Formats: sequence, C-alpha cells, structure tokens
Amino acid sequence: MVMKQLFSFIAALLLFPILVQAQEIDTIPIPIKDMDLKLKRSPLPSRMGSLTYQPITMEAQTINAKVNYWKTKTSIGINVNQAAFSDNWKAGGVNSFAMGGVINYKAEYSKESFSYTSETILQYGKVKNKNQLQKKTNDRIYWDNKAALQMSKNWYFFGSISFESQFDKGFSYPKDAQGNEIENLLSKFMAPGYLTQSLGFEYKPNKIFSTRIGTGTARQTFVLDTTIYKTNPNNFGVAKGKTFRNELAFQIVTSYEKEVAKNIMLKSRYNMFIPYDNFGHIDHRLDVNIVAKINRYMNVSVTAVGLYDRDNDSKIQASQNLALGLSFIFPR
Repeated sequence: MVMKQLFSFIAALLLFPILVQAQEIDTIPIPIKDMDLKLKRSPLPSRMGSLTYQPITMEAQTINAKVNYWKTKTSIGINVNQAAFSDNWKAGGVNSFAMGGVINYKAEYSKESFSYTSETILQYGKVKNKNQLQKKTNDRIYWDNKAALQMSKNWYFFGSISFESQFDKGFSYPKDAQGNEIENLLSKFMAPGYLTQSLGFEYKPNKIFSTRIGTGTARQTFVLDTTIYKTNPNNFGVAKGKTFRNELAFQIVTSYEKEVAKNIMLKSRYNMFIPYDNFGHIDHRLDVNIVAKINRYMNVSVTAVGLYDRDNDSKIQASQNLALGLSFIFPR
C-alpha cells in the first residue's frame, strides 16, 4: 500500500510541469487546408462600377465688413422747474421758473497701441424769480482732447490740449439803498478763458480709472475784456490792462467713471495744477456728478464742484446742483 502511494506521488511530480504548460496555451491550431469550406453567397444584388470624381470650382466670397475703431456717445439732458402762487397764498412763496441743459459728447478711437479721446461738455441754466433779476444756475464750456501711445500694460505716453470758458456773463447781485438788486459783472465769455497743453505719462489700469501726470504743462489764461478788473479786482491772475498770461506747470488729472449701483452712475474728475515758478500756489478743482436713472428718458442728477484758485479767490469756491429732468443718449 505504501509503495502504491509513493508511486502515485512520483507520477504527479513528473506530470505537473506538463499540465502547467498545457494550461498556459489559450488556443490550439487546427489545420483547415484539406477541409472543404465555402462561404454562402449573399442574397442581396450587387453591382460593380467605377466612381468618377470631378473637381468643383468655387469662387472666393468677399465679405463687405469694415472694422470701426471709433466709439461715440452723446447725452443730452433738459431740466425744467416751475412754481406759481396766487396773491392770497398764505404759506408764502415766490413765482419762479428755472431751466437748464447739458450736452456731453465723447468720442474714442483705439487701434493697436494708439488711442485718441475727445470730450465736450456744454452746460447752461437760468432761474427767474418774481421781482428779481435773472440769475445763472450753470454755465460751462469744456473741451478736452488726448492722444496716447501705449508703452506697457498700464502706462501710456500722452499729449493733450483742453479749452475752458463760459457762455454768458456772470454777476454778483448786491442791493442798493432801496433794496433793489443790481448787477455786478464778474466774468464773461473768454474772461476768463483757459487753454492748456500737456505732455507726460498716463496710468490706466482699467476702463474706469486713469491718472495723467503732465510733467510738461503750459496754461494760457485769457481775459479779453480789459476793463473787467474794475468789478473783479483779481482779474483771474492776468495783469490789469493785459489780455493774456502764460504759465508752465506740473499737472495731475485723475478721472473715475463707474456704475456704482444699478442705474446709478458716478463720474468724477480731479485737476491739480502746480506752477513751476511758484510751487506754493497750487490750484485744485474737483467735479463730481451722480446720475440716477429712473426710466429710459428720466433721471435725477447731482452735480458738485469744488474749486481753490487764489487767482480767483482766497477761499474755496463751491457749487451744487440737484435736478430732475429728461435725458437722451445716442446711440442707445
């Protein structure tokens, strides 16, 4: 019995490699040379033929499209205010009528590294109260032109020229001995008028903010009425009897324009002017305009101006205007 088990164990050891090798072979080749194998014919009809390819001639199509490098925007605002009272109105009041308008035109050209911007602002308004003289509520002519060449991502070399004056005469209104208002002439068209040329560098990291650094700036002040010093002794810094004054200066102009909330636009501009011949005589001007859009044609606007120029007055000058009116913007 023991010999039989020993024999079986030895036989298993001898056959084990053969069995393992047989398991590693996945397929067994079968010779088909002498087999009579035929494929069945497809019942579907078939046709044999040659395909002919012919070239197709296509005419080049020209698209009549032009790239417009200009972008323009025009806004026109009209404000009207009127009040009337009967003679027996016990709460008191004065019949009045006020009207004002503003035109703002801006054109921008941009191609590759060159850009050009032109902006015009025209403002005028008047108010008439019963038994009083007419008075201005707003009066400004402003025209700014700037050409810039991009030097890096956020820096530009620029050259600019701007003009500023007013449409109508400006008065103060003292009263005589009888309490009646009298007109005291302060200013008029081209008295003063300002023409400013500037060269320098502009920092513009995005579309809403920019700062011009005018290292080479010249400003000409015009007072064409040589008699206006009689009612305005400062004469806007121009020598009495003269019509012209030239200044060389360092200038900074910062602009900010953004929709700060839905349908509310904030626009501000700060100008600092430092004459090279008198660094202690610095002029400042800050313009702030907030427009809240009510609907497509109506808006509410708040305009504020702060000015410090010792050629005009030794104190800070300020003005503020709140208006409800119509607004038209082109193109929409």
